[in-house]
Amino acid sequence: MKNTTLQFRIMKYMLALTITVVILVITASYFVMAHSVKQEIGERALNIAETTAQHPDVIRALQLPESTPEIQQLALDIQQEVKAQYVVIGDENEIRYAHPITERIGQKMVGEDNDKALLEGQSYISEATGTLGRAIRGKAPVIDDNGTIIGVVSVGFLQDTVFQTNLQYAKYLVLIFAIAALVAMGISQFLTRRIKHQLLDYEPEEIVSLLTQRNALLASIREAIIVTDTSGQIVLSNPAADAFFPGKTSIQGLEIQEIIPNTRLLDIMKSGQTELDKVMVVGGNETLVNRIPIVRNGEVTGAIASFRKIEDIDTIAEELAQTKQYSESLRAQTHEHQNFLYMISGLLQLQEYEEAVDLIHQQQTENASLITFISRHIQEPYISAMVIGFYNRARELKVDLELDEDSSCGVLPSTIEKHLLLPVISNLITNAFEAVEKLPLKDRKVRIYVKDTEKELVVEIEDSGEGIDVARLPELLKGKQSTKDAKTRGYGLAIVQENVALLNATLSLENGDLGGALFVLAIPKEDVPDDTSH
Repeated sequence: MKNTTLQFRIMKYMLALTITVVILVITASYFVMAHSVKQEIGERALNIAETTAQHPDVIRALQLPESTPEIQQLALDIQQEVKAQYVVIGDENEIRYAHPITERIGQKMVGEDNDKALLEGQSYISEATGTLGRAIRGKAPVIDDNGTIIGVVSVGFLQDTVFQTNLQYAKYLVLIFAIAALVAMGISQFLTRRIKHQLLDYEPEEIVSLLTQRNALLASIREAIIVTDTSGQIVLSNPAADAFFPGKTSIQGLEIQEIIPNTRLLDIMKSGQTELDKVMVVGGNETLVNRIPIVRNGEVTGAIASFRKIEDIDTIAEELAQTKQYSESLRAQTHEHQNFLYMISGLLQLQEYEEAVDLIHQQQTENASLITFISRHIQEPYISAMVIGFYNRARELKVDLELDEDSSCGVLPSTIEKHLLLPVISNLITNAFEAVEKLPLKDRKVRIYVKDTEKELVVEIEDSGEGIDVARLPELLKGKQSTKDAKTRGYGLAIVQENVALLNATLSLENGDLGGALFVLAIPKEDVPDDTSH
């Protein structure tokens, strides 16, 4: 039954409700009707008995010592006319003068319910069992001209007749029941279609599943999401949105202007226009916001806003940039290796075997010398591997990259988080490459100096570019300005500063001996408390 449709369930519940109500109504109606029928038949029997008791022929017949055929025929005629089961006429001693069964004329009446008529002169309705069975009787005394009670008339309708009458009425009630069931089915069909239309043709289980998935999806999204109705009241928010406003456990039910005074959600609901990637301050944070109106059947029913801190987006951009840098380093090394193989292949085809062997030895010697030189000065494998990669990149860019021969670095302690350090060094070297890439080939110089002391690790990155005004460093570190024109650049130093802060390090800018910028990075080796000022 779990997979039954909404239509089936509504029909089932409607039928169950209809059947229950109809059965109760029919049962109550049947008992009320049966009582009314019984009362009606009793009144009818009484009226017939009273009319018969006043008939002159009946009065004259009861003044005779015995029954006559005329009184018997009169009783039968009345019985047939009113469709009663019997019309019995008896004298003051309850001796029958008329009876449907002729053989019982002259015998005493049965039922023991004639006293009120014979002794008190009352007309009444009774229910008793006679020779023909249990019946509803109308009793009336026969009174002569002198006011003397000389007999009694009893008109009876058997209970079987009453039951048959009730049964006829019950058939109509059953018909009503069937019609009500059909009407209930029709109403259930209408309600089902109406409800399913309102539910976008989803079954309840599907709605529950979608709601569960929606809540899980909203909870898993790191981007803050707020949904409002047309009045600007927040009807939905995810945990990331609630976290933007620390003083409130949940922002649902609040007015959007209450938490974001400069919101434009109401404006985009009026215009119906989508706004993407707009910068604004939300909860004291500079964020990137998207605003989209919710439209149903051509009518705006609300709006949705998604926003995320720009610093989070910058972090992701930096991670992508680092990945690109590593990819470029690998590509450069692969490109250089391919060129070397082409040269070897050409020499072999020209049968210059000695030249090919000399070239291989030369390349091997250069690589070995480079690796030996770097490994001798830098024992930290992560930094040495990165420097080797940048050497390959420098060859491709035709940049003269130099590792200062006074550099020295052992294996770094665990207190320095390498996953934070390497992006900083990599970003600074990349910036240095970009600073000299448009210079003449002979002027493209970048120098790296690494010094590992007892208390700190010092890294210097110097280039021969145009240099940077030292006074601009605070602005560059905040990401407000950039020394580059491309849209995809300019966030590097801001993200470098974030990692520098996490490393409890310092980053300074000086004018280098090569004529360009000299960045000096100092990372302490000892643990620094988390509340250290950055």
